[in-house]
Amino acid sequence: MSSAAGQPSRWEKLGHQPVASTRVFDLHHVRYRHPRRGTERDFVVAHPPDWVNVIALTPDHQLVLVRQFRFGVDDFALEIPGGVIDRGEDPLAAGPRELREETGYTGAPARLLGTVRPNPAILSNTCHVVLVEQAAPATATAWDHDEEIEILTRPVDEVLALARNGGINHSLVLNALFLFEPHWRARVRGV
Repeated sequence: MSSAAGQPSRWEKLGHQPVASTRVFDLHHVRYRHPRRGTERDFVVAHPPDWVNVIALTPDHQLVLVRQFRFGVDDFALEIPGGVIDRGEDPLAAGPRELREETGYTGAPARLLGTVRPNPAILSNTCHVVLVEQAAPATATAWDHDEEIEILTRPVDEVLALARNGGINHSLVLNALFLFEPHWRARVRGV
């Protein structure tokens, strides 16, 4: 894919300076120079840890969902389980851990469906999407101090319809469902 103006340039990173460090991310000013124009600009980049989102499929073809209050939008969001990957933790270990902590569900060994960049304009991290099949309630939840989560299950096709009609509007959940849908369609066709 190219434009009439040609290929975009790779800016040269000149340096960075920490601005703030919080519980959820570090914020940096990053200085870049355009290679052809020679202009220099400061940009703000947030460095959160990597994340994992879990598509948990039950034996009766339901997806495990969570509904919780989200401070960024000052409202409730319908999502799939997920959270922060601990430093050095494998996404295939983090996914089942987050599923278990948030919902009490466990299942078959996780497999990676894909990895996405949540917002490469300002965020440096990745979000891994894992699938856990044969998900079933198995243990008590272990919520973080400020978490209060409603746990529910819905048929796969109902969840996909909610994603299409705005009932689910969390972008990373939509990414996960987009990565899961071909797997689901192949399964339904018996492929």
